Formats: sequence, C-alpha cells, structure tokens
Amino acid sequence: MAHVTDLVGNTPCITMQNISGKYANLHLKIERGNPAGSIKDRPALYMIEQAEKMGKLKPGDTIIESSSGNFGISLAMIGAAKGYHVLILVDPKTTQANLNMLKAYGAEVIVVQEKDDSGSYHKTRIKLANELHREIPNSFRPDQCFNPTNADAHYNITAPEIASQFPDGLDAIVLAVSTGGQTGGISRYFKEHYPQTKIVVVDAIGSSIFSGDEHGYLLPGMGLSWTPTNIENINLIDEIYKVPDESAFIACRTLAKHEGILVGGSTGASLVAALKVAEAEEMKDVLCLASDSGERYLNTIYNDDWMKSQHLNLKADPETLLKEVKQLTVYSQQPTKVANYKPYLIDTLESPSKQLLFERGSINHIKEYV
Repeated sequence: MAHVTDLVGNTPCITMQNISGKYANLHLKIERGNPAGSIKDRPALYMIEQAEKMGKLKPGDTIIESSSGNFGISLAMIGAAKGYHVLILVDPKTTQANLNMLKAYGAEVIVVQEKDDSGSYHKTRIKLANELHREIPNSFRPDQCFNPTNADAHYNITAPEIASQFPDGLDAIVLAVSTGGQTGGISRYFKEHYPQTKIVVVDAIGSSIFSGDEHGYLLPGMGLSWTPTNIENINLIDEIYKVPDESAFIACRTLAKHEGILVGGSTGASLVAALKVAEAEEMKDVLCLASDSGERYLNTIYNDDWMKSQHLNLKADPETLLKEVKQLTVYSQQPTKVANYKPYLIDTLESPSKQLLFERGSINHIKEYV
C-alpha cells in the first residue's frame, strides 16, 4: 500500500510555449508535484530516512529545524505521516500562508524575533534550533544549511532523475541558491557524468552567498550571508547571476498569465537567468527548476496592492520580461573569486553536523577558498 512519502520525486518536466529563449528550448521541472508542494520534500525525506537508518530517529521523537518556508513544511508533512513531533523556527518574514501550512500539518512553530549581524534571521534561528536540540531529549536536527546529506539527496535522486528525462542531454541547468543542496548535489552529479552541461546558479541581489553588498531583499526562499557548505566544490559552477526582486516577480507574473504556470519567486529569478543563458547561440536545451507553487505567494507576488506597496512594476508580459532579461549581466564566471565561505560558523552556531563535515573532509575543502 502506498505511503504519502512514496509520492516524493518523479516530477514532470514541461517545455515553455509562449515565453521562449532566443535559441534554446526552455524547460521547467515542476517540483510542486511533490506531496508537500516543493523541491524541499526531496532532501527532507532523504535526511529523515538516513537518520532512521542510523537509529537517530524513532516514532515519537522530535524533529527541530530552522526554516521560514518550504523545508519546514516538508518536514511537517513527513512528521505527520511518520509520527514525529516537528518544531520549526521561523521569523517575522515568514508568510502567513507558510505559517498556516506548518500548523495544518501539526507542527509547533516558534517565531524568532532577533536579527543576526547581517540584518537577517538565519543565524539566530539556527543557533536557537541547535540549543533546543541539545535541551530536548530524543530530538533530531536535519540542519539543512550545514548537513551534507542535503546535497547528497540531490546527487543521488534529483540529478539522475533529470538526466533520465533528458536522454539527449542538456546544455544548461539553472538553479536558485538557498541552503546550497540543489547546487551542490546537482553540480557534482552532472560534472561527473555530463561535464558539457553548464551549471548556472542564481542568487538574490542583497544576499552575499557569493560575496557582494548585503542588504534587504524581497525574494523568498533564496539567499544567505555566507556560501553554504553544501556547495562543497564551488568550481563546479560555471556562471552566477544576481537577479533583482522586481525582475523575478515580473517573470513570475508573466509565466502565470502567458504560460498558465504559477511559481514562486525563486523560480521567477531562475527564469530571468535562464532566458539570458538561452540567448547564447550554442544553447539548445535549458532546464530551470521550478521549486514550488505560486499559491504560497498569492498575497505578495501575485497581489497588485502588495506590489504597489513595494513600488514594483505590475506589468506581466513577455516584452517587459525580455527587457529585464536584456539588462541582466553575469555576476561572475569565476566562482572561487566570489566565494564567501565562513567555516567558523560551524563552531559559532554549534552545528550538529560538525563531526560529519570533518569525517567527509568538507571543512578542509572549503577552507581552501577562505
């Protein structure tokens, strides 16, 4: 008999019909097809199952994680199905839709109000999650920002699935960066098996995953103030783009009105970069991962009043989108020069993944770029 977690993966790919690149076919991998509605179901399930195999989790235990969005929702869904108590630490930027979904799955939610030294909440959320993990007996921390199993999920599952869907190969894969799991796992797999495939990654302007000025930004599900350890080998990245909020949101709204596809902000950002990549004559097939559904952003990205309140362009047509694409430039083609690894955070934030990172040699590897 099927279990809800059996539905994770095997998501479809579609080819865009009305918004196209100059030379390449643009494909979207629709990750909303996962049971909790996002690509984060993949690493969440993989990490939970690995913990179960190692005896770190048993029914009735508590899963504790820092997440303002999709990963927490994925854990809450899995916890409900498998009999775990789930405690998610969020922050004031977490949307009401995400809060409602977490609570609908039965998760306990703590809102962290203290900002960290970068003006974000990532570090304070993570530090508190680690403190609670030490205090609460029979608890498990997936630790998505530091646990290399996050990237392993995409190396072992997502990337081979993509390869099977495109037997003739892909010229480029475009990925939004947050905790680095997709980037780390998919880049490792494709550079080992299909080295001709260009790996293009996308960050938000204001995030400093790849260095640069730090400031606030509106794009959900993207960005950090350091290069995550899940991107263990930054040299596997070919191109980096930083996309403005407005460009990403125009892409989202245009995709909905002209392709009938509702996606989140990170996918909009990736689409802008994918259209830019598709301008190269040698490009024939470009894949963009659509990480989640736009239904989670109906009160923001797809809400005219909210867009006006943020002084953002309401237009949603291919012509406007292509103007945004034309203005986009490559942020870097030399990723080692913009690496922003901060291995000291493993100790500062007291990551429970420290021992695993040492055993795999990950810490020594990323120190080469510091």
